[in-house]
Amino acid sequence: MADPLVVVGVGGFGRETLDVVDAVNAAADAPVFDVLGVLDDAPSQVNLDRLAARGVPFLGGTDDLPARDGGVRYLVGVGSPRARRAIADRLEARGAIAATAVHPSVTSGYDVTIGAGSVVCAGVRLTTNISLGRHTHLNLNATVGHDTTVGDFVSVNPLASISGDCTIEDDVLIGVAGVILNGLTVGRGATVGGSACVVRDVPAGSTVKGVPAR
Repeated sequence: MADPLVVVGVGGFGRETLDVVDAVNAAADAPVFDVLGVLDDAPSQVNLDRLAARGVPFLGGTDDLPARDGGVRYLVGVGSPRARRAIADRLEARGAIAATAVHPSVTSGYDVTIGAGSVVCAGVRLTTNISLGRHTHLNLNATVGHDTTVGDFVSVNPLASISGDCTIEDDVLIGVAGVILNGLTVGRGATVGGSACVVRDVPAGSTVKGVPAR
């Protein structure tokens, strides 16, 4: 029996999350998820139109979480780590259960763990001995190297590359094509700008950009 699922967010990553869910269902012998629809507290009309065009119901705000026997699974398709954490806390307080969606094209090596609520998009490469925390987003064609720990509510944007032996703490955002060199730590709540090359540890809460990132 497929798990009833809602996705939060009608914006770009919310609809990309639906793409991952569709691919998971298509690759399985039987559907893994039964998509009930999408929740969003402040949807734009253009995104509602895009959602309607793909035939997925808009269910209303997060207070409109459907009730099902056994609970409803959810994925938060919102790019901001802070916003995603707040939404997950709200839904779990109402009994929702975090799902996990990994696109069938993802490759991974030995001893890779992926936390509940995470969305791993097409083309992602995970090597060996990697831990991904809860509600982490790995966008299209991102890579994570050996012996790396990625925390909770992390967003790794398309084409970003995290080298081996790195620690990415909770609530970090790594921009498009950002690079984290081997053995470095990116502190909690930090932001790495698009195309930045991180060559030294990034303090918690800071923003770095450029090559080398400062």
